[in-house]
Amino acid sequence: MITIAHADWSANPDKRWITMATGPDPNNLYVTSPERVPSAGNLLNELISAGYRREDTNSGRNHRLWIGFDFPLGIPLAYAKKLGVSSFRELLRKAGKDSLSKFFDPAETASDVSIFRPFYPRRPGGTSRSHLAEGLGIKSYTDLLRHCDRATRHRKAAGAIFWTMGSQQVGKAAISGWKDILQPALNDPGLDTALWPFDGNLHDLLAERQIVAAEVYSAEAAIQLGLGVPGRGWSKRSVTDRMSKASSLCDFLDRMDITISQQLRDDILHGFGEDRHGEDRFDSVPGLFSMIGILKGERPEGTVPDGLIRSTEGWILGQ
Repeated sequence: MITIAHADWSANPDKRWITMATGPDPNNLYVTSPERVPSAGNLLNELISAGYRREDTNSGRNHRLWIGFDFPLGIPLAYAKKLGVSSFRELLRKAGKDSLSKFFDPAETASDVSIFRPFYPRRPGGTSRSHLAEGLGIKSYTDLLRHCDRATRHRKAAGAIFWTMGSQQVGKAAISGWKDILQPALNDPGLDTALWPFDGNLHDLLAERQIVAAEVYSAEAAIQLGLGVPGRGWSKRSVTDRMSKASSLCDFLDRMDITISQQLRDDILHGFGEDRHGEDRFDSVPGLFSMIGILKGERPEGTVPDGLIRSTEGWILGQ
């Protein structure tokens, strides 16, 4: 039994939506419509338990979960060197403790920013990205971008992990994801949780580990599915534009021979609705489809550099 899930994440729990595919194996998947994410701290346990309940026999113990999150997994190499850690896992073990007790607490002012308190700012007003770089002792803001965050020929650069303000910020979602999901999962002896790509290549991890978590960037997923770059000729915020992508999403389903619920088919054809959560529901679906495409061999897991970049920065799935 396998569950593949993608959670479109936000610091605001009201904007967290998850789409899931389940089946006895990757070639027999059934995809349901997006749902609100249940309590973050118990999310992985709930998804694993749901897999057990779907099984009539002890084969439920073989249930595996592959989950993608739309928040960063990894830290910039420049910051890792300043802090003196050699892996993202090491950072997660230490964050919130001892000298890093304020790690998850965004700095109030520029003078509060340090390698021990890297997220900034807590609120708008008189803030600058240069304050963040200066406080961390990093040459420039662009040096706080991971290699996978940098602009590609397909899309513009993603936001720096520690910046917490504006439309492109990812810092608040990172705080929530690392503190509420990754740390509890890695500290739970009852969960065998692996992080891609830090713990190995994807197909080995999926074969050997109970849970595999990976970073999925919604803009990258849209590109992988042939939807085009969000913001270039179409907007995820427009229900009309989301409806215009229905044929591409349905083509993918036909190509992958995937069965979906009638509700999900209606969602796709009608642009995921006109309410304020339509964009959030939409974002969770291309992310899942890109994961399925990689699992079924349509594209590779990603060109992940070796060495310290892999162990500290990680990578965006499929990039």
